[in-house]
Amino acid sequence: MSKEKNNSKDLIVKNEKPYKERKGKWLRQTSLTVLLILIIIAACIGLNIFVEEKNFADIDVTQDKIYSLSDMSKSIASSIDKDVEIIIINMTDSVKDFAQKYNSVNDKITIEVIDDITSRPDLTDEYGITADSSVAIVKCGDKDKTLTSYDFYTTDYTTYQTKDITEEALTNAILDVTTDEKPVIYNLTGHNKYASDYLYYFSADLADEAYEFKDVDLLTTGEVPEDCSVLMITTLAEDITEAERDAILKYIDKGGKMILFTDPNTTGDDMPNFQAVLDEYGVGISEGVMLEQDSDKMLYGTASAILVTVSPYTSVTSDTNMNMNACFMSPGRIDIADSEKLEELGVEVETLATTSENSFYRTNYSITSGTKTDEDEDAPNETVGALLKKKINDDTTSELIMYSNNIFITNLQIQLNTQYYSYALDFYNNEDLAINSIAYLTDRDNMITIRKDTETTAYTVTQQQNLIILTIIFAIPIMIIIIGIIVWIVRRRKK
Repeated sequence: MSKEKNNSKDLIVKNEKPYKERKGKWLRQTSLTVLLILIIIAACIGLNIFVEEKNFADIDVTQDKIYSLSDMSKSIASSIDKDVEIIIINMTDSVKDFAQKYNSVNDKITIEVIDDITSRPDLTDEYGITADSSVAIVKCGDKDKTLTSYDFYTTDYTTYQTKDITEEALTNAILDVTTDEKPVIYNLTGHNKYASDYLYYFSADLADEAYEFKDVDLLTTGEVPEDCSVLMITTLAEDITEAERDAILKYIDKGGKMILFTDPNTTGDDMPNFQAVLDEYGVGISEGVMLEQDSDKMLYGTASAILVTVSPYTSVTSDTNMNMNACFMSPGRIDIADSEKLEELGVEVETLATTSENSFYRTNYSITSGTKTDEDEDAPNETVGALLKKKINDDTTSELIMYSNNIFITNLQIQLNTQYYSYALDFYNNEDLAINSIAYLTDRDNMITIRKDTETTAYTVTQQQNLIILTIIFAIPIMIIIIGIIVWIVRRRKK
């Protein structure tokens, strides 16, 4: 019996691995784990370096594609046949990334990123840049434009949020330095209902897209200036003079192009001189206003703020390949002559914008109700925007774009609720409709588009919030890895 016990004990002892062998195996497995972690880290670093060098395009999964170039920016960039240089100095990664996107569209647009300005004394001398400067310089030939960090952000004063406008700033700068001759838009002054201040944002938008916007008083100049690309007329508070009428008629006879933003003539004032200009195209502006019955076609239950439908099949809108809606405030309707009269005048008409099938027309302004009354007239699908082409001769055609509303292009503040308001120009596609109309009249087809809302909210954090974010991103994953290794080691020792 004792012999069997001894043999069993010997067997157990023989099957046990020496302590040194077990310790060596543990060290080898631990070393292998550490090596694997180091390989993963090295692979991540190497992959990041590779991607950074190759400058692969980012994948934008946002609904509005706020991190991608808009169609208009791509169109502008791809059409450039000059060498353009964008120099980025001490700028954020978002600006650097967006600048690179232009190069991916057109290799004539080159990007240079400078983090140490001391390496470029030529720039410090030419632009007065210091080591603390954060600027982007867009150059083309002898033209350049300098953007500071403030140009890439703005504040929405309706919500008091910071907005990122990087793409808008860069695209406009590229357009500005590559445009040889800017189309000049002249705004007729002297009889206007609205002060020029109400057109501030609209004129600024035109300037951003490389137009020149100037006021003109025809009683001073005696004629429409020779460099006028488009003559713009807004709602008149009184009739123009005979001299102004004749100057405009002469401009039309030379094939001049005009755009008219006018509210209805609610006062019923007689304006024979201005009407003589409109008669050249066989149109007139109503004295009554259009109102809406369909709650889906009005702004916040306001029957006078109509959502009009913009036709996608016209000369002005076809390039957008999308449906647009605009919001007109107390618009009139455009009265168009019959086909026989239009043929006599040599005028062709394209309908640009219409009201809904439930709209109605009111001339009695003592009625304050927003609902249709017996005195109101059913007026479905009325024309509130039109393009009129007048043939002067075989070689000359004059064009007029007319909208029976002026408010929609102004920065008139429209109250949304007790807290917020918005400018009339910012509703729906108001800005797009107005600027695309200018682009059409100036033969800039590549500028006809639905503009992306590049004003994305920039998220800013406090120092404490930033510490919490970094902890979540880095500290917690590292702690999980360490705890995992410790648990694995403890379990191995227990075996």
